Amino acid sequence: MANEIQESIASRAAKELNGPCVVNLGIGIPTLVAKYIDDQQVYFHTENGLLGVTDVDEEHQDPNLVNAGKLPVGETLGASFFNSAESFGMIRGGHVDVAILGVLQMDQTGKIANWAVPGKNIMGVGGAMDLLVGAKKVIITTTHTAKDGSSKLLKECTFPITSTRIVDMIITELAVFEVKEKQLELVELMPGATLDEVREKTEAVFSVSLKQDHLEEGI
Repeated sequence: MANEIQESIASRAAKELNGPCVVNLGIGIPTLVAKYIDDQQVYFHTENGLLGVTDVDEEHQDPNLVNAGKLPVGETLGASFFNSAESFGMIRGGHVDVAILGVLQMDQTGKIANWAVPGKNIMGVGGAMDLLVGAKKVIITTTHTAKDGSSKLLKECTFPITSTRIVDMIITELAVFEVKEKQLELVELMPGATLDEVREKTEAVFSVSLKQDHLEEGI
């Protein structure tokens, strides 16, 4: 069950999507983004082979129709099905406009780690590596800190990185960062957050470029 923090992050990420575009949503917070989209020209893609993903209520769920995270989904009018090879061909061929992914860690240059924790069982990198390389734009949605309170925005990742590709935007419950020339730039405070709190909970070095309205929203 998603909590208020996760919902606020997903809601903010949805504002970055304007159709026509093809969007792939990763596991976790990214899957919540779809509920905040009304634009009929935002087409959701799942790497196991469906373009035109939509929500489905419990009574109409088909056990054979799931997304890459094995969660039940529905299909929109005009949706198309294809095999995994064709799906990854779409990703690697640059036909996915935006990928929204979750992370375990990210560094101050914009590289992320989201597939393995040292010392724990590894299920596999999945489609994250391909999405990082192939998607035209990559947006990260994550809580600002880990469960133990440590920052997820680090000077350098301690977990294995997923790709050398630099992401474009990071959205947490505290702030929105853009990555420019391998540097983090704080461009927006989330409602209720303060600049001091962001600094306290961020190990990574970042610059600040807040517009006055965003500064006032955060206060």
